[in-house]
Amino acid sequence: MSISTHLGSDEKLLLAAIDLISDKGYNGVTTQEIAAAAGLSEKTLFRRFGSKQNLLEAAFDRFHYTEEMKKLFADRLVWDLHTDLLLISRTYHQIMNRNRKMITISIKEEGSLPGFRERIQQHPRQFMQILTDYFQKMSDKGKLIRNNPEIQALSFMMTCFGAFLNNLDSEENFPSVTLDAFIEESVQIYTRALTP
Repeated sequence: MSISTHLGSDEKLLLAAIDLISDKGYNGVTTQEIAAAAGLSEKTLFRRFGSKQNLLEAAFDRFHYTEEMKKLFADRLVWDLHTDLLLISRTYHQIMNRNRKMITISIKEEGSLPGFRERIQQHPRQFMQILTDYFQKMSDKGKLIRNNPEIQALSFMMTCFGAFLNNLDSEENFPSVTLDAFIEESVQIYTRALTP
């Protein structure tokens, strides 16, 4: 593995940790291996993060989708349900697929590290809150049926997450269905179902 020399020490360590832990598992890789893969000393890793778990948690905070989604919701929505849901879903899948190794780590390691499950659940919870607020505002504007915006948000999130887990971008599990076709169809269904 080669980590770009143009990155800062923290990013080098975060990326090296994600690569190695996704390949070998959390317990299968040492801090010395992570530091070496980043081209840094183990002392630097400990000085910057204190522990391997802190490093992994920092990687999740740095590369997960919450901040990008907050920016999308603040700057790019047009308050048209179909247009917005397409943008949200495509952005979600772009981020999740870019961070596939990190998501794989979270699934494999969530029960084995103290406090890790709670830490990684913060991101989906924040996304659900942002999406719930969006559905509520759309309802207040008369552009969405009045119902339970939290359940609407959870349903939409689970649809997106299920498609991600089924790896529709690889076209191996469902060769006749592309990820983009799935996004288009699922957004169309949500738009029809939720438009007054």
